[in-house]
Amino acid sequence: MHPLDIQFDDTSKAKYLQLAQSIRAAIIKGNLAPGTKLSSARVMAQTYQLNRHTIMNALQLLVAEGWLVSFQRSGYCVTESLPIESSVNSRGTPKLVAKPYQFSQQLKTPQTMELNQYRFNFAGGLPDLACFPHKEFKRAMSQIFNYLDVTKLHYGDISGVAELKLQIEHYLHKARNLKPADLLICNGSQEALFLIAKAFVGKGDFVACETLGYPPARKAFAACGAQLIDIKQDDEGLCVDDLKAQLECYPIKLLYLTPLHQYPTTVTLSPTRRLQIYQLCYSHNVMIIEDDYDHEFHYRCQPLQPMAADDPAGIVIYLSTFSKIMFSAARIGYICAAPEVIAQLTVWKQLMNHKNDVVMQLAVAQWMKEGGFERHLKRMTKLYKQRYEDMDSCLTALQAKGYPIEYIKPDGGMAMWVNFNRPVEHLKKALAQLGVYVQTEPEFYFKDGVRSLKPDKQSYIRLGFAGQSSEKMQQGLAVIIKTLYLSK
Repeated sequence: MHPLDIQFDDTSKAKYLQLAQSIRAAIIKGNLAPGTKLSSARVMAQTYQLNRHTIMNALQLLVAEGWLVSFQRSGYCVTESLPIESSVNSRGTPKLVAKPYQFSQQLKTPQTMELNQYRFNFAGGLPDLACFPHKEFKRAMSQIFNYLDVTKLHYGDISGVAELKLQIEHYLHKARNLKPADLLICNGSQEALFLIAKAFVGKGDFVACETLGYPPARKAFAACGAQLIDIKQDDEGLCVDDLKAQLECYPIKLLYLTPLHQYPTTVTLSPTRRLQIYQLCYSHNVMIIEDDYDHEFHYRCQPLQPMAADDPAGIVIYLSTFSKIMFSAARIGYICAAPEVIAQLTVWKQLMNHKNDVVMQLAVAQWMKEGGFERHLKRMTKLYKQRYEDMDSCLTALQAKGYPIEYIKPDGGMAMWVNFNRPVEHLKKALAQLGVYVQTEPEFYFKDGVRSLKPDKQSYIRLGFAGQSSEKMQQGLAVIIKTLYLSK
């Protein structure tokens, strides 16, 4: 073997590893052909000024990896079984080229929101993290470690630790009149939606959604093979007559709803329509997914109890999240449904990631048990109500100044759906350059459905008020007004 040009200049890596890496690279490039006999360890030690044991360690590593074979009393050779000759050209450089990847479907690269790049953030479901009681929650987490049952750190508890499930069940009974037969803890509501889609949706199945809806939910259904059917909505929510018409046209399997604060329009679905929708879905054998993503924040009156609280047929799959109460990084959401449904979802959960963060679950359970959860919820409800009133006052003042702004003050939630009566197709990008984050009407339509009801005129903006101070909200609104009405 001719000596290889090896530079031992990586001080962070042992020399025998550097030697092995160089020989391996020479084999891959075709500089050492299959069957080539290497120099003896003594000669290599002299050539590279290394200890003989260093040489032997490198050679034995390459034998173990299958690059070399060792013959008693005759030394080391490059293995004959490597397909090196077919993968290099006459110059010794690789001929292999990348081939197209055979994905089941080509998904778009996700767009993530970097909060620190915006001075003003009107994200619709963004809590104010500065107000979270970090020290209090840290004490709850410390207490968990002081008395940790280490057996809980093993596999098991796929549906969630018993302590957290018990606390959530108590909370749901007290706050929402919901008595779940069983529940499943998930890594946020998005995993919950994907689990439901995997369990119920086959390729070509029909899923009905409100015309304006939550994009990640629609994407989860579509990724699992669903064909989406838009159902008309008005100022009172989902249109029952249109739902009936579509149920007669298509064998719809699931209906996805956000009945308390419709996403994104914030409309609360009336008890009458809820009952009509339930009866229609029952008669057509349709499961209802009730996404109650921000139930806690309702200001004008007590929030309506979930549809799942009165579900004698067991056709409602109820899901919610702690992301709006705590923070999204906690990754705690949950599903309540009939035991047979929870059982199937739990099997899918095990296939996906087996279980959630046990320490976080136990810490949240401890925090809830000590009363910290409800104290924080009361503080944030009071704060968000004030910001809700401040945004209403600010929008009313803008109307008084003659700006053509229209909106219906919602009963609750963390955002308002505002018609600025100006085209908003390109507004998001323009405002982002000015340090303002908004969500505009075009984002909430799904264009690839079987029935997509996207209007020509799009002039609404979803303005979140919870995640920033009232002062920042006013300053950000001033930038929006200037961009929409005063800029050329």
